[in-house]
Amino acid sequence: MAKSKIKITPLEDRVVVTPDEETETMRGGLYIPDTAKEKPTQGQVIAVGPGRVEKGERVPMDVKVGDKVLYGKYSGTNITLEGEEVVIIKASDILAKIG
Repeated sequence: MAKSKIKITPLEDRVVVTPDEETETMRGGLYIPDTAKEKPTQGQVIAVGPGRVEKGERVPMDVKVGDKVLYGKYSGTNITLEGEEVVIIKASDILAKIG
């Protein structure tokens, strides 16, 4: 996987993820248009915030840059930076690490 060129530093317990590309699928011989495809729910972490502050102490993050993660279908905010689609989500919206 190519390393991202985006320079972004999320705040608190936020994580920046590049969603995995959907593979082109056919059902019954018909192509599914881009507008009807499901939003990807997994991707690779490219930036991690320092963690949230709880009772005066910083809580360390469970994920790190390079981790492959699963996240909720409607989690986070989709943005485009330098021509690359990324999702900024809270650490609590990450469901699992893959691998």
